[in-house]
Amino acid sequence: MEFEFFKSIISEISSRNLGGIDAQFKLAPKIRQPYSEELIKLKNPKKAAVLALFYPDKFNETHILLTKRASYNGTHSAQISFPGGKYDKQDITLKNTAIRETNEEIGIAVNDIVVFKEMTNVFIPPSNFLVTPYLAYLKEEPSFVKNHEVETLIEVSLTNFLSETCISSTIITTSYAKEMHVPCFKLNDYIVWGATAMMLSEIRDLFKKI
Repeated sequence: MEFEFFKSIISEISSRNLGGIDAQFKLAPKIRQPYSEELIKLKNPKKAAVLALFYPDKFNETHILLTKRASYNGTHSAQISFPGGKYDKQDITLKNTAIRETNEEIGIAVNDIVVFKEMTNVFIPPSNFLVTPYLAYLKEEPSFVKNHEVETLIEVSLTNFLSETCISSTIITTSYAKEMHVPCFKLNDYIVWGATAMMLSEIRDLFKKI
C-alpha cells in the first residue's frame, strides 16, 4: 500500500468502530477463553501499552513494525511483539507509555510519533498484564536505533500483512501446554501468535473494511 493512500484513509480508520474481542479471538489459541472485565479487575493486572507503528520505506510503501524481544529469564523472552512496555508512574496516560517505550526501544523521537487510534485491551494471563495497543504513524522513513531490549526489527509490508497468505497455524510448546495447535500470522518468515497476533487481528479487521 502506497504511503500517500495510507495517509488518506487514516481519518476513516480512526473513526471506525473496533472489532473488539470478536476480532481478536479470530487469532486466539483455542485453549484461551475470553475474560470478563470483572474477572480481570479481580486479578489486578499490571498495565502496559504498545504501539503499532506505520511508516513509509524508501519506495514509499507502507510498513508496520514488529520486534523480536531480546532473550532473558522471563515470560516474554524472545517473543515477537510491538514496541511498548509497562506503565510507569511518570507517564500521564497509557498513550504516553506507548510513545515513551517506543522512543526507548527503537530510537524514534517522541515528537515524530502521531497516534491516531486506541485499540481494544488485551489481557495476558501468563504475565498478568492488561495491554492497551495504539495505532500511530511516522511521516517519513525512519532510522531505527535498537536498545538492549530488542534483538531484531521486523519491518512488515502492510500489503503483505493484509493478504490472506499470511494467516496460518502452527504447533508450539510453552510452559503451560505441549504441542498446542495455534492460529498465527507468518510475517517475514516469523511466526506471530498469542497476544500480538490477537492485536494484529483486530488491526487487520479495521483495514479490511476500507
